[in-house]
Amino acid sequence: MNTIQRIWLTRRRLRSSVESSSSYLRRHLSGGGGGVVKEDEGDWFYSREWWEEGGGHTVSQSSSTKGNGIVSVVSHPASLPSRESWAETERWLENRYMEETMGGRDGDKKFKILGYQWRSLRFNDDTRQSTVKVMAAAASTASQPFSIFYMQQPHCLAVPYLKSMVSVGLTSLAASKYDMTSAAIGKNQMRILCVGHGGGSLPLFLATHILGAVVDIVEIDPVVISESVRSMGFPAFSVMTSTGGKRALPVPDVIDQVMWRGIHERLFLYESEAKDFILNNNQNNSYDLIFMDAYDGADIFPHSLWDSNSLFMKALSERLHHEHGTLVVNLHSGADISDLDRSTGKYVGKVGEAYKKGLMMENHHERNGLVFACEVPWLCNVSLVVSRGMSSVGRPRDRIKTSLMKTSLEVDKILRLPFSCLDYLKTGLAII
Repeated sequence: MNTIQRIWLTRRRLRSSVESSSSYLRRHLSGGGGGVVKEDEGDWFYSREWWEEGGGHTVSQSSSTKGNGIVSVVSHPASLPSRESWAETERWLENRYMEETMGGRDGDKKFKILGYQWRSLRFNDDTRQSTVKVMAAAASTASQPFSIFYMQQPHCLAVPYLKSMVSVGLTSLAASKYDMTSAAIGKNQMRILCVGHGGGSLPLFLATHILGAVVDIVEIDPVVISESVRSMGFPAFSVMTSTGGKRALPVPDVIDQVMWRGIHERLFLYESEAKDFILNNNQNNSYDLIFMDAYDGADIFPHSLWDSNSLFMKALSERLHHEHGTLVVNLHSGADISDLDRSTGKYVGKVGEAYKKGLMMENHHERNGLVFACEVPWLCNVSLVVSRGMSSVGRPRDRIKTSLMKTSLEVDKILRLPFSCLDYLKTGLAII
């Protein structure tokens, strides 16, 4: 995070402190629809445990050869889940182990929760690339010493911009008459591509909450991939070989099966440049949803990923589903997006126009679709959305926003995420 971003963040945090507190009280101390609201462990209220500069313990540190400088993982204690719930999780692990081994091999294996931490992936000790919550646990038998393993908490998105990307992406897809219910229960596949991996919380969250989600992940830096698995508890079985044709592990470890059975089979993590993956991948997948969150060690979003005249953009257009395909891009912005002619608001508009030209043109004519930007609460980020299934023709901005907010409530009802998509649709919105 650079100095300008820190200044803007401070101003936004002052502006939104009252909003943040009221949001926390509303979501956690009241029951919606007569029921108890399940606590969102990634609520921004808990960012005080890991966000501030300084402090923390460096878990690991490596040098990148892909422009990310020094890649480190820094840990901070997490207050949740409370110790009262640990025994239930231990029983869940033991039951899953018995199911996996059919009660035979090491049937007396015991699991013990050691604690929970926030773990942040950093580039050059300056850019906080991502933050996840990790559970540390030990497995042991009477005859064998215990072994420690880490499990990333798949229901926890710690950073608001990820919740914004999920919210605007799924809502836009649902508004394009995509069958969200069938994908949620695993009846139909939802093909997703994540460009940029970080700690992996976004693809893991999607695969956990949408049973039909099949997620390809593209990450250029092998050090980031290694740290996400080794230090941040991302499923090891998801990693593909350098040739991309098969998994690096022929079969998952038993403990990995205990933690991730039913989920890691639908995650495919590739070491590749985004443009190479899109241009050279022979699977020819058509993606329903593409998430773009690719910043380098200097905190820059490469122009090569939004050059409207590039071969990459042409290939991306071919891979995005032609009827309902939705692209969501995370952008940094220190300006109010309601004014796209000033400061970095102009940058957001420029990137949006590039994707509009690259993905919405057919035979030199603009096709039906909608491009809009949505502000992320509490942070200097914007979620840019390119939707091929929505239309802006004859629809003023307020009508589009009202329609999106209504659809977000339907998505909330179907997926029952730990946060409301509506909260991330009612922020500032600009049509591009």
